[in-house]
Amino acid sequence: MPIKVRIPTPLRKITKDKEVVEVEKCATIGQIIESLEKRFPGIKERLCDEKGEVRRFINVYLNDEDIRFLKSQETGVKEGDEVSIVPAIAGG
Repeated sequence: MPIKVRIPTPLRKITKDKEVVEVEKCATIGQIIESLEKRFPGIKERLCDEKGEVRRFINVYLNDEDIRFLKSQETGVKEGDEVSIVPAIAGG
């Protein structure tokens, strides 16, 4: 059973308009990002800064839990998990 990754609307042009993509054989969030980059070149630079960290304005959730409160990119994943990439919304 693959891991489902929900792609936000602004990044769907990179994923050929796919709202959900599936990845397999990934043990961490970091591996998922690398897997996405191999399939959809350019997505990593939109998700991660020059140090390789998830950008401040990008939230990544593993089954509704913010990975920043877990182990960030070292957060473990397993088959059947769902990862959501959510751009932060700024308001005034």
